[in-house]
Amino acid sequence: MTVRVTGCAARVFIVVVLSATGVGCAGFRVLVSRRISLTLMTAVLNASTAADVALSRAGRLISLDVMRGFVMVLMAIDHVRVYSGLPAGGPTPGIFFTRWITHFCAPAFVFFAGTAAFLHGRKLDDKRALAHYLVTRGCILVIFELTVIRFSWTFNFGYANFVLAGVIWMLGWCMILLAALIWLPTWAIGSVGLAIIFFQQVFHILPRLLPESVRNSVGWIWEFIYPAGLQEPPGISVLYVLVPWVGVMAVGYAFGAIMLRESAERRRLCLRIGLSATALFLLAGGLALFLIPTPVDAPPVLYRLLNQQKYPASQLFLLMTLGPTIALLPLAERARGWVGEVLSTFGRVPLFYYLLHIPLIHVTALVVTLLREGSVHSEWYAQAPFATGRA
Repeated sequence: MTVRVTGCAARVFIVVVLSATGVGCAGFRVLVSRRISLTLMTAVLNASTAADVALSRAGRLISLDVMRGFVMVLMAIDHVRVYSGLPAGGPTPGIFFTRWITHFCAPAFVFFAGTAAFLHGRKLDDKRALAHYLVTRGCILVIFELTVIRFSWTFNFGYANFVLAGVIWMLGWCMILLAALIWLPTWAIGSVGLAIIFFQQVFHILPRLLPESVRNSVGWIWEFIYPAGLQEPPGISVLYVLVPWVGVMAVGYAFGAIMLRESAERRRLCLRIGLSATALFLLAGGLALFLIPTPVDAPPVLYRLLNQQKYPASQLFLLMTLGPTIALLPLAERARGWVGEVLSTFGRVPLFYYLLHIPLIHVTALVVTLLREGSVHSEWYAQAPFATGRA
């Protein structure tokens, strides 16, 4: 997440922003875990030294930059919706599917952050240096979340009223935790990540095994890790817990070995893994819909299938979003023309983009409110708009 600013990035970013006006099935969790683990781990174990040479010749992998840029454009559109006061997932099909497509943002960010860490580690060829890099960058992201990003959302310093543990906070802590995992073999890192994802509900049970006195004293800390219904952290709203996201980043790290393969094999593996994950989502999600009684006033079947739990991200949510993301990487690799250039530019400067897009949308929202209401109504945005509505 190095900050690099180019004139093209700044100009195109402004145009894009201004123009944008779990229930899981237990039986399938094991199946999903085994199928994806087998495909991913087989590819990781077969990674070779020749792939390192291929990466050196290629420099950057354009597909990763394009995909990062694409999901960042989606993110900006969703945040425009947030500042417009429209509820997440409704009330019209247009708003529902606008929100649904932006569900791909957080999983892609975290997954590709892990992949980028793997590739950066190969460039450094020093795990101690990589661990230092991850811890340093992670701490910077956490600080940014509590300072620059918090101010961008609210335009005030009322920390007593509102502090958010958002996506950048989560990314920072996951990078710090990944620094402890990189000492393991790559296949083991991927296995640990898959286990965290598919058995995440264990983290809901663990704190309840502690003595009540201990549980009451440390319960608020555990709520940063995974929701367990304990005492909430004082003075802070936790939007993104660390589990299962640290698992997603670990799997993304292991996926980096696949990205070192020769072009044809890399595309074949991306399609196999991505389409397998998508098919398993449709199978497990469809079975869950069939087995769970349908309320009288339930939305259409398609809505219920796509409306998977994001906070915390369920197994089905991650299969639904990461499957197509991985499957589209071969297409992103072929991106050409000005669209590909714009997206890859955004993907090369993700932190700059993120730090700029929130205050730009916030200022635009104030201007629009002034024109429509005769006053900026800054009190409407005294807290991050999505914090209470779980956007």
